Amino acid sequence: MPLIRKPAAPSSSPEATPDDVLRALTQGNQAERWSAARAAADIPGGADALAKALQSERDLRVREAMFSSLARIGSPASIDSIAGFLRSNDASLRTGALDALRALHDAVRTHLPSLMNDADPDVRVLSCELARGFPGDEATQLLCDLLSRESQPNVCAAVIEVLAEVGDSRALPVLAQCETRFPDTPFLGFAIKIATARILEQSTQRHG
Repeated sequence: MPLIRKPAAPSSSPEATPDDVLRALTQGNQAERWSAARAAADIPGGADALAKALQSERDLRVREAMFSSLARIGSPASIDSIAGFLRSNDASLRTGALDALRALHDAVRTHLPSLMNDADPDVRVLSCELARGFPGDEATQLLCDLLSRESQPNVCAAVIEVLAEVGDSRALPVLAQCETRFPDTPFLGFAIKIATARILEQSTQRHG
């Protein structure tokens, strides 16, 4: 006679409580931490718990889920938490934070000036990548403001790279001033010449 499959017994485990979710963020196995990371966006205290758990999490898939949930929360506090990881010595945390901030885009707009004024030059470099996603006129203004006061050549190089892609003619005098400020830094002079040529070419195409 044919085998008759028995119906699955209903699960006897209760639905996870908010406390269960928060506990699993740091104490669960990989699958439990991933599930908790996704659920934490919808419970009180989730943003703080996610930011804290990210500091010790080593699994890249779980980290991605944690950053995604922080971005989904989208509160000023969660954005501040994400931005804080731009200062991390861990390259994958910096990348995860940058990707999450890119996803937030409009919400990041009010945070970008402070990131460009951050005391950490690495944060200022990464802020240039965020500016790349903004409209050309807005990005040009932000990047020119940064370039006009920047003292670190590596940060200047990051600004110039993005200006070469999205900048308009307002950047030209700021680029020239930067070259004057760093006469003994040949790689900047070279980058400025390339950026200037590209901006002039793009300007001609737009108005031609």
